[in-house]
Amino acid sequence: MVRLGLSSSDEFIQALNEKTRKIQEVFLEKIKDLTKMITIKVMLGDSTIIDQQTFDPQTVRTYYESIIKNFPDWSIQGVSVTNNEDIRRLFVKLEIKDGNYVLLWHMSLQYHVLLYYKPDNRVIECQKELAEIVDKTKDAESEITEIGEHLILEKLKNIGCTDLDHQKLFELFFENDELREEIYKQIKNSSDVDFQHYSKRKIELFNELDSLLLETYQTTPILIDDVRLIGGEEGCLCSFDLEYIKNKIREGNFDPKKVSISTKDKIIQRFEQISQIMSM
Repeated sequence: MVRLGLSSSDEFIQALNEKTRKIQEVFLEKIKDLTKMITIKVMLGDSTIIDQQTFDPQTVRTYYESIIKNFPDWSIQGVSVTNNEDIRRLFVKLEIKDGNYVLLWHMSLQYHVLLYYKPDNRVIECQKELAEIVDKTKDAESEITEIGEHLILEKLKNIGCTDLDHQKLFELFFENDELREEIYKQIKNSSDVDFQHYSKRKIELFNELDSLLLETYQTTPILIDDVRLIGGEEGCLCSFDLEYIKNKIREGNFDPKKVSISTKDKIIQRFEQISQIMSM
């Protein structure tokens, strides 16, 4: 695979390199415009409201879609997004075959995602209720632990099992479902706290807090290469590669001088079409 844009002594590749650089310049300027930051209000975990910078990735997706609709004869994978924890990549890949050569075109934007809460009083209310549940259940859990130990000792005394070591005690409870359930029931009935209710409520509150999360997006509008893209750096990529097909197998190494005149002209026309569309 020949990566266009890199140094070459071949005149045909040099011509493609120059066209690649011009397309990349147009692409970069467009990405700079599409990723201009705006300021929004967000809430931190401690309920502090601050200003945060972000952009809208949807504008980049729309831009990709507006471009690729002009290339119906190309094979297009469609606009895709990768989601790896706090970093995302919005990209599209196209390719087309001319003679025994395939031209591959890749546009990509890589950006980071930062999570905040929406500046909504409901966030504070949910956090306050969660804190209250923790306080209520914490005291009750300590009380139940003491009650549970007493009930277990009494039950063991009643059935004549007072000198069991920890392993034997574990085996007894593991194998005797009736004994285990009876003690659990007594422990549960000994407390005024409805742990099942509070457990369910905590899940509801955490789910509601998740729904109140707000994503913000950060990137650096610079051109990067594949290595930096894979390394997780912020930036954008607009690359072209040329592959040679021999016996239905794609090969990266080929002699540009052996490319036919008609194929060269067709590939150059492809670049001129791309440049024209990208400049609109």
